[in-house]
Formats: sequence, structure tokens, C-alpha cells
Amino acid sequence: MRSKFDEQLNQLNEEMMRMGTMIEDSIEKAIDALVNQNVTLAEEIMARDEEIDRQQKKIESICFNLLMQQQPVARDLRTISAAMKMVTDMERIGDHAADISEITVMLGNQPYPFTLDLIKKMATETMIMLIRSIEAYVEKDIEKAQSVIKHDDIIDALFDEVKQKLISLIHEAPDNGEQATDFLMIAKYFERIGDHATNISEWVIFAFSAQTEN
Repeated sequence: MRSKFDEQLNQLNEEMMRMGTMIEDSIEKAIDALVNQNVTLAEEIMARDEEIDRQQKKIESICFNLLMQQQPVARDLRTISAAMKMVTDMERIGDHAADISEITVMLGNQPYPFTLDLIKKMATETMIMLIRSIEAYVEKDIEKAQSVIKHDDIIDALFDEVKQKLISLIHEAPDNGEQATDFLMIAKYFERIGDHATNISEWVIFAFSAQTEN
């Protein structure tokens, strides 16, 4: 009975890694679509959000089956509970990739009113957080999870910098106000992705710190 349970736990880990790869790919392509004004790619990312939602439901189903089949020990319960919480944050990261892509489609081929250097930097730092948070789960690496949480300060500082530049742009060129607002939303989505990566890392610490103590 325990061997079957362990097999399903392994399946859970595999599906979590698969979803992690899916959201990493969506964010990376969302950045590419935005920078290169690739509307076709942006539309593909928006359509793919349903696939990420299905993967979330698949993982939740595995978690419920694990909880129902036998009474998990405390260590298993923490792992399963953390996975259920993490998958919600992962799904929301997928939503934000779709949100960014939707704005990319709305902007179309309009010339951007300012360089995207800061937003690209923000996206890069956000991807570092996301990848490390997934790695922390796969590797059961608490120290890596803690480093992700600290990294969030970089994202927050970059968001404040982007916000100030966009506010200055609106004052200097009010006609660009609508586009500036769109880019502020994009920056906010990246900031939220950083928050979700932080949440994932906090659940990694919750799940595996007890295992190191047992």
C-alpha cells in the first residue's frame, strides 16, 4: 500500500515539474512577444492558459487521491498540502503571462513611447525567481527557497523605478498616457509573478523543513 502511495507522490512531483516548465515557457515567450511586438505569439500564450488550468486540475486531483487513499503521515501531509497551495500560485503566474500577452495584442504595432530596458530587467529578475523557486521544490532545497524570498526586494525596487519613469513620461507627454498605463500594468504583473514565486518558496520551506527535522 505504501509503495503505491510513494508512486503517486512521485507522479505528483513529475506533474508539478511539468507545470513549472509550462509556466516558465509562457513567461519567457510573453517577454519575447512584448519586446518584439509579436502579436501571433502573444495570442498563442493566451490560448495556452487553458492548458495550464487543466494541469492545475490534474495536480489537484492527484493530491485529493493521495489524501483519500490512506492516512498520510505528517511529512506526507505537509508535502501534499504545500503542492496544493503552490499549484494555485503557479496557475496565477500562467494567468499573468496571458495578461501580459493580452496587452501586447492591444498595443499591436504601435511604437513604444520609451525603451523597455527596465521592464526587460524586471522580467529577467522575475524569471530567475520563478526558476529557482521550482528548482527549490524539485531539489527540496530550503536555502535556495530562502534566496528567492530575498530576491523579491530586487523586483520591488525595479517596479518602483519603472513606475517613477512612467509617471515622468505621462507628465512630459500626456498623449502617451494610455500606453504608459499599459506598461505600468505589465510591470505590475511582473511584480505579482515575483510575489507568487515568493509564495512558492515559502511553501517549499513549509513542506521540507519538517522533513529535515524528522
